Amino acid sequence: MTAEGVGERSLGSLRRWNTGLTVLHLGQAIAILVLATDFAVTVTRSLPTGPPGSKPGSPEPLFDLPVGAAVAVFLALAALDHLLCATALRHTYEDDLRAGINRLRWVEYSFSATTMVVLIALYTGIDGISALIGIVGANVAMILFGWLQESANPPGRSTLTMKPFWFGCIAGAAPWVAIAYNLVAAEEVPGFVVGIFVSLFLFFNSFALNQWLQYRQVGRWRSYAFGEKAYLVLSLVAKSALAWQIFAGSLAT
Repeated sequence: MTAEGVGERSLGSLRRWNTGLTVLHLGQAIAILVLATDFAVTVTRSLPTGPPGSKPGSPEPLFDLPVGAAVAVFLALAALDHLLCATALRHTYEDDLRAGINRLRWVEYSFSATTMVVLIALYTGIDGISALIGIVGANVAMILFGWLQESANPPGRSTLTMKPFWFGCIAGAAPWVAIAYNLVAAEEVPGFVVGIFVSLFLFFNSFALNQWLQYRQVGRWRSYAFGEKAYLVLSLVAKSALAWQIFAGSLAT
C-alpha cells in the first residue's frame, strides 16, 4: 500500500525541492568556508588520578575543532543528501516515500544534526570528550528512534504505535538538559549563545512535532508528502539559523 499523498505529482515536486535545497545548502557551506575565520574550540579530557572519589585531573587539551569547517560539514552533508535524493538514489528515495519512510533522511540527520548539537554544546562550555561522546550517542539514538517510528508504522497498518517516538523524545532531551544546565549555571553567557540555544531548541522540537502531526494525521499532515516537505523546510531553516548565528557571533572576519 502506498503512503497517502505520495503520487507522481508530489514526487516530481519533491525532486525539484531536493534539487533546490542542494544548491542552497551547498552555497551556504561554500560561503562559510570562504568568509569564516580560523576560530576553533578546544576539546578537552579529564582523566582520573586515583581511586573513586579522588580529585580529578585538570582538563587538558585534546584537539582543536575548527568551527567554520564543522559548520560547513553539516551544511554539505545536507546538500549531499538532497543531491542523492534527486539523482543517484532517487528511485530508492521515492520507493521509500511510497512506503511511508525516508531512510536517507535519518542517516543524514544522524551525522548533520549530531554535528549541530555538538557545536551547541561546545558553545555552552561542554568541551569534555566524555560528555561529548554521550551527547553524540543520545542524539543519534533519538534520530534512529525516528527511523524506527516510521518503519513500525507502514501504510495500511492496523494499529498505530507511538512508542519509538516517545522513546526518541526521552533520548533527545538529554543533550538539551545538559546544555541548559550549563547556560543556567554559568555566571555570564554571550547573548548570541543564548539565541542559538533558544532558536535551535525550538527548531529541533519542531521536527518532533512534525512527526507527531504525521502519525496523528492532523490536517494536511495526513499526506506523507506534505510531512516530507515540512522536514525539508525545517532542515534548511534550522541549519541556516545555526550556521549564520555562529558566523555572526564568532566567525565573522
